Amino acid sequence: MLRLTNVRKVFNAGTVNEKVALDGVSLTVNDGEFATIIGSNGAGKSTLFNCIGGSFYVDEGSVFLDDRNITYIPEYKRAVEIGRLFQDPMKGTAPHMSIEENLALAYLRASKKTSVFSRITAREREMFRERLALLNMGLEDRLKQPVGLLSGGQRQALTLLMATLVPPKILLLDEHTAALDPATADKVIELTKKIVEENHLACLMITHNMHSALEMGNRTLMMDSGRIVLDISGEERDGLTVDGLLEKFSAGVGKELDNDRILFSKVE
Repeated sequence: MLRLTNVRKVFNAGTVNEKVALDGVSLTVNDGEFATIIGSNGAGKSTLFNCIGGSFYVDEGSVFLDDRNITYIPEYKRAVEIGRLFQDPMKGTAPHMSIEENLALAYLRASKKTSVFSRITAREREMFRERLALLNMGLEDRLKQPVGLLSGGQRQALTLLMATLVPPKILLLDEHTAALDPATADKVIELTKKIVEENHLACLMITHNMHSALEMGNRTLMMDSGRIVLDISGEERDGLTVDGLLEKFSAGVGKELDNDRILFSKVE
Protein backbone atom coordinates (compact mmCIF):
# COMPACT_ATOMS: atom_id res chain seq x y z
CA MET A 1 0.00 0.00 0.00
CA LEU A 2 1.18 3.51 -0.87
CA ARG A 3 0.20 6.52 1.22
CA LEU A 4 1.08 10.18 0.74
CA THR A 5 0.08 12.75 3.36
CA ASN A 6 0.07 16.50 2.64
CA VAL A 7 3.00 16.32 0.25
CA ARG A 8 4.32 19.64 -1.01
CA LYS A 9 7.15 20.36 -3.43
CA VAL A 10 8.26 23.81 -4.62
CA PHE A 11 10.92 24.38 -7.25
CA ASN A 12 13.00 27.59 -7.34
CA ALA A 13 11.43 28.77 -4.09
CA GLY A 14 11.76 32.47 -3.38
CA THR A 15 12.59 33.39 -6.97
CA VAL A 16 10.58 34.81 -9.88
CA ASN A 17 10.58 31.25 -11.28
CA GLU A 18 8.98 29.71 -8.21
CA LYS A 19 6.75 26.76 -9.14
CA VAL A 20 4.50 24.90 -6.72
CA ALA A 21 4.65 21.44 -8.29
CA LEU A 22 2.78 19.54 -5.56
CA ASP A 23 0.42 21.43 -3.28
CA GLY A 24 -0.60 19.40 -0.24
CA VAL A 25 -1.23 16.12 -2.05
CA SER A 26 -2.70 13.25 -0.01
CA LEU A 27 -3.29 9.90 -1.68
CA THR A 28 -3.71 6.24 -0.70
CA VAL A 29 -3.35 3.40 -3.22
CA ASN A 30 -4.15 -0.05 -1.84
CA ASP A 31 -2.79 -3.39 -3.06
CA GLY A 32 -4.62 -4.46 -6.21
CA GLU A 33 -5.76 -0.92 -6.99
CA PHE A 34 -4.98 0.35 -10.50
CA ALA A 35 -5.41 4.12 -10.79
CA THR A 36 -4.99 6.15 -13.98
CA ILE A 37 -3.88 9.78 -13.73
CA ILE A 38 -4.74 12.50 -16.23
CA GLY A 39 -4.01 16.22 -16.31
CA SER A 40 -2.48 19.01 -18.37
CA ASN A 41 1.25 19.55 -18.74
CA GLY A 42 2.53 21.04 -15.50
CA ALA A 43 -0.33 19.61 -13.45
CA GLY A 44 2.13 17.67 -11.29
CA LYS A 45 1.78 14.12 -12.61
CA SER A 46 5.45 13.32 -13.25
CA THR A 47 6.47 15.30 -10.16
CA LEU A 48 4.17 13.04 -8.16
CA PHE A 49 5.98 9.99 -9.57
CA ASN A 50 9.37 11.55 -8.83
CA CYS A 51 8.20 12.16 -5.27
CA ILE A 52 7.13 8.54 -4.85
CA GLY A 53 10.24 7.16 -6.56
CA GLY A 54 12.60 9.35 -4.54
CA SER A 55 14.07 11.49 -7.33
CA PHE A 56 13.98 14.30 -4.77
CA TYR A 57 12.93 14.80 -1.17
CA VAL A 58 9.65 16.63 -0.58
CA ASP A 59 9.52 20.00 1.19
CA GLU A 60 6.60 19.01 3.39
CA GLY A 61 4.55 15.90 4.08
CA SER A 62 5.36 12.19 4.14
CA VAL A 63 5.50 9.15 1.86
CA PHE A 64 4.68 5.71 3.25
CA LEU A 65 5.02 2.29 1.65
CA ASP A 66 3.26 -0.49 3.56
CA ASP A 67 3.09 1.87 6.57
CA ARG A 68 6.88 2.36 6.47
CA ASN A 69 8.00 5.96 6.17
CA ILE A 70 10.23 6.21 3.08
CA THR A 71 10.17 10.02 2.81
CA TYR A 72 13.94 10.32 3.26
CA ILE A 73 15.03 6.98 1.83
CA PRO A 74 17.20 7.56 -1.30
CA GLU A 75 15.96 6.68 -4.76
CA TYR A 76 18.27 3.70 -5.33
CA LYS A 77 16.96 1.99 -2.20
CA ARG A 78 13.31 2.67 -3.07
CA ALA A 79 13.88 1.18 -6.53
CA VAL A 80 14.08 -2.28 -4.94
CA GLU A 81 10.37 -2.04 -4.08
CA ILE A 82 9.07 0.44 -6.64
CA GLY A 83 8.81 -0.55 -10.32
CA ARG A 84 8.80 2.28 -12.85
CA LEU A 85 8.44 2.64 -16.62
CA PHE A 86 9.03 5.87 -18.53
CA GLN A 87 7.64 7.24 -21.78
CA ASP A 88 10.99 6.76 -23.51
CA PRO A 89 11.51 3.06 -24.34
CA MET A 90 15.27 3.67 -24.26
CA LYS A 91 15.16 4.22 -20.50
CA GLY A 92 15.14 1.33 -18.06
CA THR A 93 17.51 -1.00 -19.92
CA ALA A 94 21.25 -1.16 -20.62
CA PRO A 95 21.55 -1.29 -24.45
CA HIS A 96 25.03 -2.79 -24.64
CA MET A 97 24.16 -5.64 -22.29
CA SER A 98 22.27 -8.75 -23.40
CA ILE A 99 18.61 -9.44 -22.67
CA GLU A 100 19.67 -12.09 -20.15
CA GLU A 101 22.10 -9.71 -18.42
CA ASN A 102 19.44 -7.01 -18.13
CA LEU A 103 16.98 -9.49 -16.64
CA ALA A 104 19.63 -10.83 -14.28
CA LEU A 105 20.48 -7.36 -12.96
CA ALA A 106 16.80 -6.54 -12.38
CA TYR A 107 16.14 -9.89 -10.71
CA LEU A 108 19.16 -9.79 -8.42
CA ARG A 109 18.42 -6.24 -7.31
CA ALA A 110 14.73 -6.88 -6.64
CA SER A 111 15.61 -10.14 -4.86
CA LYS A 112 18.06 -8.16 -2.70
CA LYS A 113 20.86 -10.51 -3.69
CA THR A 114 23.51 -7.82 -3.47
CA SER A 115 26.57 -9.94 -2.73
CA VAL A 116 29.39 -9.79 -5.29
CA PHE A 117 29.08 -13.57 -5.39
CA SER A 118 25.40 -13.49 -6.42
CA ARG A 119 24.80 -15.43 -9.61
CA ILE A 120 21.84 -16.44 -11.72
CA THR A 121 21.11 -20.17 -11.51
CA ALA A 122 20.09 -22.42 -14.38
CA ARG A 123 16.60 -22.56 -12.88
CA GLU A 124 16.34 -18.76 -12.82
CA ARG A 125 17.64 -18.57 -16.40
CA GLU A 126 14.87 -20.96 -17.46
CA MET A 127 12.38 -18.77 -15.62
CA PHE A 128 13.59 -15.83 -17.72
CA ARG A 129 12.89 -17.81 -20.88
CA GLU A 130 9.41 -18.76 -19.70
CA ARG A 131 8.51 -15.19 -18.78
CA LEU A 132 9.88 -13.84 -22.07
CA ALA A 133 7.84 -16.39 -23.99
CA LEU A 134 4.67 -14.89 -22.51
CA LEU A 135 5.43 -11.66 -24.39
CA ASN A 136 4.95 -13.48 -27.72
CA MET A 137 7.81 -11.49 -29.26
CA GLY A 138 10.33 -14.28 -29.73
CA LEU A 139 12.70 -12.76 -27.19
CA GLU A 140 13.15 -16.06 -25.36
CA ASP A 141 15.33 -17.20 -28.29
CA ARG A 142 17.44 -14.02 -28.24
CA LEU A 143 18.71 -14.04 -24.66
CA LYS A 144 22.32 -13.39 -25.68
CA GLN A 145 21.54 -10.47 -28.02
CA PRO A 146 22.18 -6.85 -26.93
CA VAL A 147 19.05 -5.00 -25.87
CA GLY A 148 20.08 -2.13 -28.16
CA LEU A 149 19.05 -4.28 -31.15
CA LEU A 150 15.42 -4.46 -30.00
CA SER A 151 12.61 -2.26 -31.26
CA GLY A 152 11.05 0.35 -28.96
CA GLY A 153 8.05 -1.87 -28.26
CA GLN A 154 10.23 -4.87 -27.48
CA ARG A 155 12.37 -2.80 -25.10
CA GLN A 156 9.31 -1.41 -23.34
CA ALA A 157 7.83 -4.89 -22.93
CA LEU A 158 11.19 -6.12 -21.60
CA THR A 159 11.37 -3.18 -19.17
CA LEU A 160 7.88 -4.02 -17.91
CA LEU A 161 8.97 -7.62 -17.37
CA MET A 162 12.14 -6.49 -15.59
CA ALA A 163 10.13 -4.22 -13.28
CA THR A 164 7.83 -7.06 -12.26
CA LEU A 165 10.05 -10.19 -12.25
CA VAL A 166 9.89 -9.84 -8.49
CA PRO A 167 6.52 -8.11 -7.87
CA PRO A 168 7.15 -4.57 -6.56
CA LYS A 169 5.14 -2.87 -3.83
CA ILE A 170 3.85 -0.42 -6.43
CA LEU A 171 4.22 -0.01 -10.19
CA LEU A 172 4.52 3.49 -11.71
CA LEU A 173 3.74 3.81 -15.43
CA ASP A 174 4.61 7.23 -16.87
CA GLU A 175 2.88 7.23 -20.29
CA HIS A 176 4.75 4.03 -21.01
CA THR A 177 3.06 3.43 -24.39
CA ALA A 178 3.03 7.02 -25.70
CA ALA A 179 6.12 6.55 -27.91
CA LEU A 180 4.94 3.25 -29.43
CA ASP A 181 2.95 2.61 -32.59
CA PRO A 182 -0.75 1.80 -31.94
CA ALA A 183 -0.47 -1.96 -32.47
CA THR A 184 2.57 -2.30 -30.21
CA ALA A 185 1.03 0.04 -27.63
CA ASP A 186 -2.08 -2.15 -27.47
CA LYS A 187 0.10 -5.22 -26.91
CA VAL A 188 2.03 -3.57 -24.09
CA ILE A 189 -1.23 -2.33 -22.53
CA GLU A 190 -2.70 -5.86 -22.52
CA LEU A 191 0.53 -7.18 -21.01
CA THR A 192 0.35 -4.46 -18.37
CA LYS A 193 -3.21 -5.40 -17.42
CA LYS A 194 -2.27 -9.08 -17.16
CA ILE A 195 0.81 -8.50 -14.99
CA VAL A 196 -0.96 -6.06 -12.65
CA GLU A 197 -3.95 -8.37 -12.21
CA GLU A 198 -1.98 -11.60 -11.77
CA ASN A 199 0.33 -10.07 -9.16
CA HIS A 200 -2.38 -8.01 -7.43
CA LEU A 201 -0.13 -4.94 -7.75
CA ALA A 202 -0.83 -1.41 -6.64
CA CYS A 203 -0.39 0.60 -9.83
CA LEU A 204 -0.45 4.25 -10.93
CA MET A 205 -0.51 5.03 -14.67
CA ILE A 206 -0.15 8.50 -16.20
CA THR A 207 -1.97 8.92 -19.50
CA HIS A 208 -3.03 11.75 -21.82
CA ASN A 209 -5.76 9.58 -23.36
CA MET A 210 -9.13 10.23 -21.73
CA HIS A 211 -10.58 6.94 -22.92
CA SER A 212 -7.68 5.02 -21.36
CA ALA A 213 -8.10 7.04 -18.18
CA LEU A 214 -11.64 5.66 -17.83
CA GLU A 215 -11.16 2.18 -19.27
CA MET A 216 -7.88 1.11 -17.64
CA GLY A 217 -7.80 0.04 -14.02
CA ASN A 218 -10.49 0.73 -11.42
CA ARG A 219 -9.87 4.35 -10.42
CA THR A 220 -9.26 7.67 -12.18
CA LEU A 221 -7.47 10.70 -10.77
CA MET A 222 -7.29 14.16 -12.36
CA MET A 223 -4.58 16.65 -11.39
CA ASP A 224 -4.39 20.41 -11.82
CA SER A 225 -1.87 22.93 -10.46
CA GLY A 226 -0.17 20.37 -8.24
CA ARG A 227 -3.39 19.08 -6.66
CA ILE A 228 -5.61 16.03 -7.11
CA VAL A 229 -8.90 17.66 -8.09
CA LEU A 230 -10.89 14.51 -8.95
CA ASP A 231 -10.73 10.98 -7.54
CA ILE A 232 -13.34 8.70 -9.13
CA SER A 233 -13.93 4.98 -8.67
CA GLY A 234 -16.70 2.41 -8.26
CA GLU A 235 -20.15 2.95 -9.74
CA GLU A 236 -19.49 6.63 -10.36
CA ARG A 237 -16.60 5.74 -12.66
CA ASP A 238 -18.29 2.77 -14.31
CA GLY A 239 -20.98 4.92 -15.87
CA LEU A 240 -18.82 7.94 -16.62
CA THR A 241 -18.21 9.17 -20.16
CA VAL A 242 -15.36 11.35 -21.38
CA ASP A 243 -17.75 14.31 -21.62
CA GLY A 244 -18.90 13.60 -18.09
CA LEU A 245 -15.30 13.56 -16.88
CA LEU A 246 -14.69 16.95 -18.51
CA GLU A 247 -17.82 18.34 -16.87
CA LYS A 248 -16.68 17.12 -13.45
CA PHE A 249 -13.29 18.72 -14.01
CA SER A 250 -14.85 22.05 -14.97
CA ALA A 251 -17.22 21.98 -12.00
CA GLY A 252 -14.48 21.06 -9.54
CA VAL A 253 -11.77 23.41 -10.78
CA GLY A 254 -13.86 26.28 -12.12
CA LYS A 255 -12.29 26.29 -15.58
CA GLU A 256 -12.30 24.32 -18.81
CA LEU A 257 -9.57 21.77 -19.53
CA ASP A 258 -7.37 23.43 -22.17
CA ASN A 259 -4.76 20.79 -23.01
CA ASP A 260 -4.93 20.04 -26.75
CA ARG A 261 -3.27 16.64 -26.47
CA ILE A 262 -5.84 15.46 -23.95
CA LEU A 263 -8.78 16.99 -25.78
CA PHE A 264 -7.75 15.42 -29.10
CA SER A 265 -7.84 12.01 -27.39
CA LYS A 266 -11.52 12.67 -26.63
CA VAL A 267 -12.49 11.87 -30.21
CA GLU A 268 -10.63 8.55 -30.45
